[in-house]
Amino acid sequence: MKTAAAFLLAVLGDNNSPSAEDIKKIFASVGAEADDDRIELLLSQVKGKDISELIAAGREKLASVPCGGGVAVAAAAPAASPSAPAAETKEEKVEEKEDTDDVSQNPS
Repeated sequence: MKTAAAFLLAVLGDNNSPSAEDIKKIFASVGAEADDDRIELLLSQVKGKDISELIAAGREKLASVPCGGGVAVAAAAPAASPSAPAAETKEEKVEEKEDTDDVSQNPS
């Protein structure tokens, strides 16, 4: 994924056909290691193809992928609400203890 991201960054920088060296420079600029095998694999797969068309084709494929995460999120949301006030109560108790401690340590 990092290799694809570096490739796309190069394309965004007006380099329509990034080389392995261009991708390695992007990795080096952020202190990351470049995997030569992955770079060569990516470049061989996108060679001669328009990146805009590849992205559009990928979006079409993703649109057909079923995702069941929506049900889990909906079920998790109501459960989070009752615990939120409890968390606030705990925070308030901690603050009260801190205030009490500060008063006892400061002789007046």
